[in-house]
Amino acid sequence: MDIREFEQAAARLKNVIHYIPVSSSRTFSEMSGSELYLKYENQQKTGSFKVRGAYNKVASLVERGEKPAAVVASSAGNHAQGVAYGAASLGIKAAIVMPESTPIAKVKATQGYGAEVILYGSCYDDAYQKAIEYANETNAVFIHPFNDIDVICGQGTLGLEILRDVPGVDVIFVPAGGGGLLAGIAACVKMINPRVRIIGVQADGADAIVRSFERKELVTVPDIHTIADGIAVKSPGDLTVGLINKYVDKMVSVSDEDTAEAILLLMERAKQVVEPAGAVSLAAALGGKADIRGKKTVCLLSGGNIDVSFIHRIVETGLIKHGRHVKINTIMLDKPGSLEKFAHIVAASGGNIIKTTHDRQSSTLRLDEAILQVTCEVSDHDHGKRVIKALKEGGFDSFIED
Repeated sequence: MDIREFEQAAARLKNVIHYIPVSSSRTFSEMSGSELYLKYENQQKTGSFKVRGAYNKVASLVERGEKPAAVVASSAGNHAQGVAYGAASLGIKAAIVMPESTPIAKVKATQGYGAEVILYGSCYDDAYQKAIEYANETNAVFIHPFNDIDVICGQGTLGLEILRDVPGVDVIFVPAGGGGLLAGIAACVKMINPRVRIIGVQADGADAIVRSFERKELVTVPDIHTIADGIAVKSPGDLTVGLINKYVDKMVSVSDEDTAEAILLLMERAKQVVEPAGAVSLAAALGGKADIRGKKTVCLLSGGNIDVSFIHRIVETGLIKHGRHVKINTIMLDKPGSLEKFAHIVAASGGNIIKTTHDRQSSTLRLDEAILQVTCEVSDHDHGKRVIKALKEGGFDSFIED
């Protein structure tokens, strides 16, 4: 690989994808202590960066005189839509194998780009095997989501844009699942300016690249547990891990709670809808995963294809993490007036009760007692503590549930 391959990929993509300038954020700069910029790839065609690598792969085949009659891919999300769009743009038939559990919205979106969708299996691995069978049976070309040089170069064009938009950038945070995006950006940026630090970010519950980086060899994790489904990969690629070990400066991971908080902050402060996989970069920057104080820092928000039925759960988790919602448990006398007194104290303290549950069945309770579980809206962690203090002073032995 050399820089010309990234430049050629950028030329192929010039009139295909959206050019989205990097934006500065005063809010996130103050929160991180750095000069922080956001690269909104959630606004990209198909809703993520994946269209870059997919289109570059198919276009490269055409340029080399290897135009296939059809392409096939396996994906439950962004790669599916990227391949479907890229193939349709070049007049090539596309088939996408998706797990049977794929949300109908993602199936419809992929079909909307002109692809045939084949639902098969219970997980990505099942869909992958079916896609390989399909390729062998039909002579379609399989488009790998990350472990392919043309795909990596397409994703790496983001590095060219960041260097152009933020002269003197010091640090770039990049989400990582299979590693194609991280490998591409790291290789591209380091070939131009080795001084720039590249930090890869994974979810705590899907950290195969973090482990591979530490051991300097390809590591597969047995299980993955994270809300960031776009980067939930058990086994990254040998090509991507090799490039990451060569060019990336640091690998970190973030919790789902921190990711949810970052999603909430992006909605409230930047008015942007970003999927969990795309928000891990900001979560890492705000969470102090690297020393970026006083540095020009870019967080790549890699996608925005979030399941709308899942948003409320993520927002609730973010509100709890940010201290805006607290779950309060208290034991009270089970008699008229007790709940009214409790509610009055909360209201007088500036809190807002949004949910209540009574438990009268616990073996630790007296016959005249009940456990009251309340979800309360407050302004921040300190405000929550003040509500608890007021309740205790009012005779309610309460505590905030972790």
